[in-house]
Amino acid sequence: MSERSLPTGTHRQPKLSRRQLLRAAAAGTLLASGSVAAGASGDDGDGFPPEGITTYGEAVTLGGGEVTPFTTATPDGVPKYHGVEFDREVVTGSLPSADDLAADRTIDDPTYDDTYAPTGQALEVHRRESLQFFVPFPDAEATPFTFLGLNWNPDGHPGGGGAWAKPHFDVHFHMLGTDTVDAIDGPEYAPYDGIPDEQIPSGYNRSPPDAAAERYITDMGEHLAPADAPELPGNPGAFTNTLIQGFVGVDGEPELAFVEPMLTREYLRELEGTERTDVPQPAVYPHDCHHPTAYSVRADPAGGTITVALEGFEQV
Repeated sequence: MSERSLPTGTHRQPKLSRRQLLRAAAAGTLLASGSVAAGASGDDGDGFPPEGITTYGEAVTLGGGEVTPFTTATPDGVPKYHGVEFDREVVTGSLPSADDLAADRTIDDPTYDDTYAPTGQALEVHRRESLQFFVPFPDAEATPFTFLGLNWNPDGHPGGGGAWAKPHFDVHFHMLGTDTVDAIDGPEYAPYDGIPDEQIPSGYNRSPPDAAAERYITDMGEHLAPADAPELPGNPGAFTNTLIQGFVGVDGEPELAFVEPMLTREYLRELEGTERTDVPQPAVYPHDCHHPTAYSVRADPAGGTITVALEGFEQV
């Protein structure tokens, strides 16, 4: 089976980065699943995500470091965190420019489309150059999430009247299978007429009618933004950290299908401590799993990492 056609709930065998191997050596025990067995530690600052109950997925290379998905659950399987760990070198080191990515698409093999490659895939998304990764999450059966879609956008991307034109990362927590998401083309009209109000997260709006032909985005779906985002409309100087939520057409009907923190490189470089934000909820969910009610961004100077994590899971 190809990596591109992995079904929901099936993931590659995780590998450990050098940092994780060092953690394992310090703890003295390395579990076969990729988890590190160690004493419990606090949820903030040093030791996040908590060791002993956290499973790491496979790391990918970006800039001068690695990005690694993880899942944290209690011993009886209740989800605590579902997140992504950035080496600080990812945001402080050298990242590819738009010209670099365009050259990768035109000079290298033009038929190359392996989004699962450890160095990602250069492609045009939102009508701008982007470097994209698909990375399976460690198993988290109690949550709806299936895989990470990570994008580095060196020139930002359109939308919000220019609100998101700054260099930033899109961190997609997808809820559908990779084949479904990988088949999405855009930008174009969404393949459904409207979204029932009860399915739209509180405080979120669809893009205005004059932008309807740009709503549905390749490898993602339709993006809805919070109405109170400070960068809206057209104020990119105020853009730092905004939570998008999005829909995909499933059998011709809209389905809430991803939660997406968008974070500027500048914001991640300057972050200190922990910032936690609510995840606004819809009245109706497309699943009966545990759904996150908050997300956090943490800078850990001791570990040299930045984490973006969904948390506050509640059964829906």
